[in-house]
Amino acid sequence: MMNTEKKFPQERIIGSESMLKVAAIQTNPVFGQKIRNVTRQIELIKKAAKDGNKLIVTPELGNTGYVFNSREELFELAEVVPDGETCQKWIQVCKEESIYLCCGITEREGNLFYNSAVLIGPDGFIGKYRKNHLWDEDKLWFEPGNLGFPVFNLPFGRVGMLICYDGWHPEVPRIYALQGVDILCDPSAWVVVPGVVTAEKPLSAYLHLANAHFSNIFMICSDRTGSERGATFLGNSCIAGPNGFINGPASLEKEEIVSAEINILDARRKHWSSFAKVLADRRTDLYDEYLGYDISSRKSKK
Repeated sequence: MMNTEKKFPQERIIGSESMLKVAAIQTNPVFGQKIRNVTRQIELIKKAAKDGNKLIVTPELGNTGYVFNSREELFELAEVVPDGETCQKWIQVCKEESIYLCCGITEREGNLFYNSAVLIGPDGFIGKYRKNHLWDEDKLWFEPGNLGFPVFNLPFGRVGMLICYDGWHPEVPRIYALQGVDILCDPSAWVVVPGVVTAEKPLSAYLHLANAHFSNIFMICSDRTGSERGATFLGNSCIAGPNGFINGPASLEKEEIVSAEINILDARRKHWSSFAKVLADRRTDLYDEYLGYDISSRKSKK
């Protein structure tokens, strides 16, 4: 008997090609020990790559540590991007493992310093992001970000970056979503704030779950763990998507890899039903389409 079942090979190909395995690496860097910190990162990056992860995120300022006490410390530890030794090591591992990395780094440009994230792939350096919303004593050491919210078109989808405290400003994921981003990489150093964010109430992960949900994007949140100069970090690295947590939150204290397989197409289905379309339902007659962000200033990205 002839098989009359309809087949849709194109749909199966699209579905297959839209799957991507991603990871957030949770580490415990030691302040000032760049070689030790990056060596440990690369060990975990290679392990994540071996398990099939193609896009991997590491914590905020993960090469140097987070809590600076002087500008002299900052000058000694910061690096030029992408020519500094840390970026060059990340570039090498991306080439060896055929992966993409988003990593937090202490950046120097002349005598200015930035809390930055870099995006690197198998062919080398792709681009960078500078933290726009400086948290607490960040303001003592770093300049506010001056690169806006750049979007990078990678082979598997559109990627943006933010850093830690940026996520407490809902305009950031929303502006990225309006630019068509599929995945936001979030190197973080979520810290205990007595009476606000505690180890018992690690609100950071749930905040980013909400960000992913209300902007219909994926978020790969890589936090650090441990303590440093009186600051206690929260761990709880996670991967969130339009429909909730995909993996995590991770533990409070352990170094670990949180990974998940995501379907990029889920970030491109921008509605819940024919009547409930979150982005289309925005009241742009009441507020600016891009919340004041000058979309025309974006530079073309690969």
